[in-house]
Amino acid sequence: MTPTVLGIDISKKDFHVVLLNSNRGTKPKKFTNNTQGFESLHDWLKQQDVVELHACMEATSIYGEALAEFLYQQGFIVSIVNPARIKGFAKSELLRTKTDSVDSALIARFCGAIKPSPWTPTAPEVKELQALLRRLESLKEMETQERNRLETATATVAQLTQSHLEYLLEQQKLIKQLIGDHFDQHPHLKQQRDLLTSIPGIAQQTASVLLAEIGQVSDYDNARQLAAYAGLTPCEHTSGTSVHGKTRLSGTGNVRLRKALYLPAVVAMRHNPLLKAMSERLLSRGKVKMQVIGALMRKLVHLAFGILKSQKPFDPNYLSATP
Repeated sequence: MTPTVLGIDISKKDFHVVLLNSNRGTKPKKFTNNTQGFESLHDWLKQQDVVELHACMEATSIYGEALAEFLYQQGFIVSIVNPARIKGFAKSELLRTKTDSVDSALIARFCGAIKPSPWTPTAPEVKELQALLRRLESLKEMETQERNRLETATATVAQLTQSHLEYLLEQQKLIKQLIGDHFDQHPHLKQQRDLLTSIPGIAQQTASVLLAEIGQVSDYDNARQLAAYAGLTPCEHTSGTSVHGKTRLSGTGNVRLRKALYLPAVVAMRHNPLLKAMSERLLSRGKVKMQVIGALMRKLVHLAFGILKSQKPFDPNYLSATP
């Protein structure tokens, strides 16, 4: 039996759905984005005699996580896809109108035509780690903003800003302690972190971000898939004899992973003998510095994938191969 398709356009307060059934056409509906709305959706699906369902939504911050988990628990297939894929599909249809109901119907058609890969929920301990790290990231951003304000603040405002800075630093210290405690409470996560830190240039903070953002390494068939998820695969732009654009990183992927890997790659380029040799080979081939850093970031992802997959620490001989 071919599952019925449900396209979901989600927002903070509510979500629009379109049920796409080959026998009954399309049916739109709107629900509130909370537990009561989820239950109402489930009851409505029963009224439509839905037995098998493939639900699809865009990856939009955290607004869709609870609904995705609810549908998954009901035994339905759930896909969470990059919004760029939906946008590209809309262009292929020459679609010009954009409303919530139109978007949900578009997502339903995309799901029926493309059949995107199923999504699985993040493990609770990984989800908690992710939340702690993202909170720490937000606090550091606020600290930077407040330090910038100090440069032009009056005496009164500077005093208030300084007090807020002290609070932000205390919160950062607390969250770092909570992150440490979290690893102690989940030995398998700690063991994975220790495996990742066996890679030269990967410290505990970077390893923690990798574990939080990658999720389950079993979700990826190979290292290239993981590199694509991080937006670190090369994107070539050439056509015929006249278009010869520079090869760049795709940039379509998890920005937090790229951000976490940038400094380790820069440090490795200068101080890690193995990755330094790799960077020198690339530079000798005419690659510019940013291309080399991108290649090193991608190499670090490949190494992380191999280590998490094999559950074995870093082997320095691995890097002897030409990238």
